[in-house]
Amino acid sequence: MQIVSIDNVSYRYNSALVLEDISFSVEKGDLIGIIGPNGAGKTTLFRSMLGLLEGYQGRITFFGEDIRKNRNIFQKIGYIPQKMSIDQGFPATVEEIVSLGISGKKLSKNKINYAIETVGLLEQKAKRIGELSGGQQQRALIAKALANEPELLILDEPVTGIDLEAQNKFYILLKKLNEDNKITIIWASHDLDAVNKLANKIACVNRRMFFHGDATVFFENNELLKAYSESTMQAHMQLHDQR
Repeated sequence: MQIVSIDNVSYRYNSALVLEDISFSVEKGDLIGIIGPNGAGKTTLFRSMLGLLEGYQGRITFFGEDIRKNRNIFQKIGYIPQKMSIDQGFPATVEEIVSLGISGKKLSKNKINYAIETVGLLEQKAKRIGELSGGQQQRALIAKALANEPELLILDEPVTGIDLEAQNKFYILLKKLNEDNKITIIWASHDLDAVNKLANKIACVNRRMFFHGDATVFFENNELLKAYSESTMQAHMQLHDQR
């Protein structure tokens, strides 16, 4: 069953073409890794997919519904942004933060506790969010996304700024959510080793679609890896020259 369909999506910031004819699909149960250099357009792609940017060309559908025609479809989707937007002094507990993830439904203590337990924070649920470590705060945000029982989870480089131990715990959690909780996952990451270990599909984005297909095909093809590394280096140099 197809969960996501991206058809010829392009986006411009003023006159700059950031995304050009991006097309790919996501099947139910996929854990797809979105990879690409900084400035490749990954966040722009996600923001377009989430209805936060409306000026894109092309068509985006979730569960067979065009997102421009049916905004209710976003209730089936959980999203973790690239940077945690948590005020460290915000006087809310983990439990209260997670409860904010339930939209359009009656609050359920069982659902909130289940989401918190899933990410391993039951012992910290009464703590204020600012008292947690960076990795724990990230897991609290994942629990918030899980509280609404999403069928699809979108994560934009969620391990940015957290330590290696917390990253490893996140990767274990990601696999659990996909395999045990049966959640389809779209995950943007710079960690090619982790993507190689966890993802079953790959989409390489560098303004255009560089590759989309099985992860094993990509990571076992030295020519593809070499071409990707070269394109990433060129993008890095161009980004550096623009600063």
